[in-house]
Amino acid sequence: MNISVNRIRDLREDRDLTQEQLAKMLGYHTTTYKRWEENVHSIKLQDALNIAEFYNVSLDYIAGRTNCKNVNKCR
Repeated sequence: MNISVNRIRDLREDRDLTQEQLAKMLGYHTTTYKRWEENVHSIKLQDALNIAEFYNVSLDYIAGRTNCKNVNKCR
């Protein structure tokens, strides 16, 4: 699965969170989260699910498969 690093960065910035703040909130090491946003390391499915759940958006949105954040509202 390819995660849109632009999407996860934009979601974080929309909430005015730093990478450090978000990593701590999600329970990840800051370096791990930074590497995801820099596209140095791929995000595992479970981690993508955690991010999607945190932001209350669909996994399809995180993956860049749709522009609709909430799949239930776009049907």
